[in-house]
Amino acid sequence: MKSTYAASGIVALAGAVSAQQTLWGQCGGINYTGQTSCVSGSNCSYLNDWYYQCIPGATTSTPSTQPTSSASTFKTSTATSTSSRPTSTGFSKAIGTKFNIDGTTKYYAGTNSYWIGFLTNNADIDKALDDIRASGLKILRVWGFNDVTSIPGSGTVYYQYLSSSGSTINTGANGLQRLDYVVSSAESRGIKLIINFVNNWADYGGIDAYVRVFGGTHQTWYTNSAAQAQYQKYIAAVVGRYKSSSAIFAWELANESRCNGCDTSVIYKWATTTSAYIKSLDPNHMVTLGDEGMGLAGDGSYPYQYSEGVDFVKNLGISTLDFGTLHLYPSQWGTSNDWANSWIATHAAACLKANKPCYFEEYGVTSNHCSVESVWQKTALGLANSGMGGDSFWQFGDNLSNGNTPNDGYTIYTGTSDWTCLVTNHINAIG
Repeated sequence: MKSTYAASGIVALAGAVSAQQTLWGQCGGINYTGQTSCVSGSNCSYLNDWYYQCIPGATTSTPSTQPTSSASTFKTSTATSTSSRPTSTGFSKAIGTKFNIDGTTKYYAGTNSYWIGFLTNNADIDKALDDIRASGLKILRVWGFNDVTSIPGSGTVYYQYLSSSGSTINTGANGLQRLDYVVSSAESRGIKLIINFVNNWADYGGIDAYVRVFGGTHQTWYTNSAAQAQYQKYIAAVVGRYKSSSAIFAWELANESRCNGCDTSVIYKWATTTSAYIKSLDPNHMVTLGDEGMGLAGDGSYPYQYSEGVDFVKNLGISTLDFGTLHLYPSQWGTSNDWANSWIATHAAACLKANKPCYFEEYGVTSNHCSVESVWQKTALGLANSGMGGDSFWQFGDNLSNGNTPNDGYTIYTGTSDWTCLVTNHINAIG
């Protein structure tokens, strides 16, 4: 979503980085400049050219230049759960225009939480995921990026430091270990995650952070070799951590990728290259673009135009993208709430033709949530056999140890009448 998310207390974390890399942390790889010595009881093992990881075993001081292990890349089930662990029957996948999760092929509902990977209290993560699980929502989309161009003060969570003199991926306790816990907690609860790798917007770094370091413009980021090399390095680090986890629903190239004024071939070529790269690292999980669904035949209104450099139908044809995504914010796009129903139907028809699912990945209004958004949900669910594979509203809200989670006006909080309308009733309608 295009929005400015306020930094809040939920992103703080105290503690210094150890002189040795922690268990499951990165310890080597092309262009890596961080710690190469693992804590006692672990060794630095090759996963791919970009990523070595500290895994349990005899200690070694530095990473080998040759592959040394094919051990699992993620330590599962460190999170607490209030009930027995759900049974997983393999990785989520697309079957025609529907999704299959844990052996069941159907239409699925989910939600978004950009902030959950920046929480510093594990109990808060567990509480949020317990509430999601109890609701029947199955898919949760989270931010898999948090880029900075200057090292923040102690206690602030960030995932990647971008610098022209040498970028580093933060695998410490205030870095990707926060995302580790989200993945582990989700896995123990049977919740499936969509994890993306960069933001089109400036929130939490995004493309503009890369531009500040590697030069060029927002538009040339997609073809900037130095920026793309670091972006792929980051992808390799994240995918390498969780590629064996059943909690991953899909990898997502970006949040709402746009290239204003560009020919649509720019994003098409970038998406083709990047999705193929991800599949080379992890052929088992799905990959999607994460775009808003712009650029396709319709009524000629702004979202249907190609001015943002996006061609939904052409991108949907990329073989290494498993499903299409669409977002919906009429108030931001200069369209009406009623117009939205044809937007949903047009995309479903395109996905049906491509024989891939459409995932209605983000949608929302800032008032009259139930009366407006429930209509969109019924429209999408009504197309469950005609191209639409699921939906996830923006965004999930809960009450945690520091109070309510961020409210951008679109937030649907647990325990409210809007929650009953848009979650409880919707899950019941899906069946």
